[in-house]
Amino acid sequence: MTAKRLLSIARQHGTPVVVVDHDVLRRNYADFKKNLPKVQAYYAVKANPDPAIIRTFYDAGASFDVASLAEFQLVYNLIKDLPAQAQQDFIWDKIIYANPTKPKETLQALDQYKPLVTYDNLGELKKIKQYAPHAGVILRLRVPNTGSMVELSSKFGADPGDAVDLIEEAFRLGLVVEGISFHVGSQCTNFENFIHALDWTSSVMREARDRGREIKILDIGGGFPAPYDEHVKPFASLAVKLNSEIDRLFSKEIQIIAEPGRFLVATAASSVAKVIGKARRDGKTCYYIDDGVYHTFSGIVFDHCQYHLKAFKKGKTQISSVFGQTCDALDTISLAESLPDLDIEDLVYAENIGAYSNASATWFNGFPPAKVVHINQ
Repeated sequence: MTAKRLLSIARQHGTPVVVVDHDVLRRNYADFKKNLPKVQAYYAVKANPDPAIIRTFYDAGASFDVASLAEFQLVYNLIKDLPAQAQQDFIWDKIIYANPTKPKETLQALDQYKPLVTYDNLGELKKIKQYAPHAGVILRLRVPNTGSMVELSSKFGADPGDAVDLIEEAFRLGLVVEGISFHVGSQCTNFENFIHALDWTSSVMREARDRGREIKILDIGGGFPAPYDEHVKPFASLAVKLNSEIDRLFSKEIQIIAEPGRFLVATAASSVAKVIGKARRDGKTCYYIDDGVYHTFSGIVFDHCQYHLKAFKKGKTQISSVFGQTCDALDTISLAESLPDLDIEDLVYAENIGAYSNASATWFNGFPPAKVVHINQ
């Protein structure tokens, strides 16, 4: 969206404000489907759980990856108006509960829906059998996360060497292993992670088949990189590699799903904030704005992502520091932003801030999260 449009919205609604463009959401989803036509996208709700965003993806044909009972209910509530049979079909076709570790209370609540859930260890498998015996299960493999912005393999995933035994154990318990999944790490710019993961998954499926266990679903997870800057290789380049490896390693009958989150929402939102303070420290201009890392810029802390600020005002730029409005020194947005000389009440904005930003905003220090404005719905 243009800077002029952002400025107009900020003047109308006040700051801080996050503006979500649904035309961009639809365009990103279409781009994913165009480049990976054999893959069904299960939007990772944790990236941004705004109900309006979920509705747009639902209308576009997306399925959903949820990681909590609250996220499941948020998505499920979208189909309350469907006939009973359609609702039941919806669970398998539209939702995967992809958090490998689940409280027993969550499993008990989900069991009536006969959900699709992931696991990566024997203890979790036994828990699923006890509290959600009607679930279909997907084994999550531990795969390389080298070079990804957010590493996940230290927390999740079964060792490939243990995979087939875990598949066998699921069947022995009376469960059905529907698929195998992996995750190469969030914002993965090292495309070799995907290549290695597909190769390992193929080997596990082949060994399982040799033992008489046919796996129906391949879940290639998330990690598809958002174009935060010119250094991120195009998604189309990754898609060429993925399509080639999938065709080489897997049968045409296998169902392929993915869990894109960041890729679908990151570029669809921008934030606008107001300069509320200005100081000079150690020879550098410091600005204080009415947003921060406890709010829209939370991704700086939780997502290891840096969002660059731009000014609506023109002029010669200088390296400046930008801080949030709370009393915590952790609330530092940047120590090296290139900005013109700004005055109190001037506005600044950040682009590509739709993922893992206002999704993890808090009310810390009594400051509320930014208002969200949706356009082109």
